[in-house]
Amino acid sequence: MSAGSRDGAEALRLLPWTGASGGPAYVVADPERPGPVSRLADVIEETHLEMAAVLLCHARELTAEASPVELRHLVTELTQALTDTLRIAAGARR
Repeated sequence: MSAGSRDGAEALRLLPWTGASGGPAYVVADPERPGPVSRLADVIEETHLEMAAVLLCHARELTAEASPVELRHLVTELTQALTDTLRIAAGARR
């Protein structure tokens, strides 16, 4: 999910994790030759998206019959999945 510059040169890529200070983390990436950090980011992004899809399916099945405790847990997990998904989308727009 990397974004290159107009001429195909190296560009900043928003990573799917935060930096040491809790802010955004970036790597200088060449979309034509991804390095180990970019490849790891690809795997993590794919995992986040798969987890979001599974949680969404689970939420659709559970909402009609869930207890308040189950719903709170589901909302917590969905909130994290949405946070991860939005970070990936923001990185794709760069």
